[in-house]
Amino acid sequence: MTGRTGHPVTFGIKTTPMRVTYDEILRVWQEADDLPDIADAWLWDHLAPIAGPKDGQILEGWTLLAALAARTRRLRLGLLVTSNRFRPPAVLGKIATTVDVISGGRLIMGLGVGGTHQPPGAGGVAGENPAVAEYAAHGLTLVPPAEGIARLAETIAILKGMWTQDVFDFQGRFHTLTGTRSEPKPVQRPGPPLLIGGWGDRTLRLVAEHADIWNIPGPPHNALERVAERARVLDAHCVSVGRDPRTITRSVQYIVSYEDPAADRRTVAELVEAGFTHIVLSLRGPYPPRAARWLLDEIIVPVREGAR
Repeated sequence: MTGRTGHPVTFGIKTTPMRVTYDEILRVWQEADDLPDIADAWLWDHLAPIAGPKDGQILEGWTLLAALAARTRRLRLGLLVTSNRFRPPAVLGKIATTVDVISGGRLIMGLGVGGTHQPPGAGGVAGENPAVAEYAAHGLTLVPPAEGIARLAETIAILKGMWTQDVFDFQGRFHTLTGTRSEPKPVQRPGPPLLIGGWGDRTLRLVAEHADIWNIPGPPHNALERVAERARVLDAHCVSVGRDPRTITRSVQYIVSYEDPAADRRTVAELVEAGFTHIVLSLRGPYPPRAARWLLDEIIVPVREGAR
């Protein structure tokens, strides 16, 4: 199955690690690891529940990803997406390299701006920006959106330098590095594929300049018309920087309902028709038994066969 751009359509699975245990997540990932039609598996990067009750367990994303990398053998893996506000860029580069080594070269470097000042309801999430409470609880600060974009650009430059140079210096507005040595290098050279998540105009400019993959949350956070419009904005940025838009994989997240797989199939098929060729099917907890097999039988295979 190929999308409108000629790219093959691939499917991933996302386990939102909110109010679920490590064993539950591991069960789903190991099941997916045995299903070749599921290409990759994803976590998120939050430190507190961002929906529903404020209590319940949350496991830190990169630590959890390293554990899952050691317990799987085939799946590509990453975070959708790493918050650029949680870890200093060079520390993040070392963490990501370690996970790429542990996994034998299966990491996809998912990266996003992280928490910024946003009005209520931004990003399709009803109510106050959930990052306000999350960041306050962990001694982190929100920044203006323009600063968040500038910090993300510096992180991208630092990661690329760490992964390709023996000794690396960096002088930016927000970060200064002197004599940075990062060994070992990632298994993947010159580094893991870079996925940038987001949909603002300035983020899409960074995608056009640097990313291998672009990811956006689809329904219910952003309607089909919205994600299609954002894809057109990305196309325009690619033209502006002299890049062929077809060299960027279009990735979208979709939260599965469990109760109405026919509706899920229709929405996923519409996203493929809109030009998205990497579909990440996100599971709400608690995960049903054989959740990965259910996704394959009820959504992935029927969509590939043209069923609605």
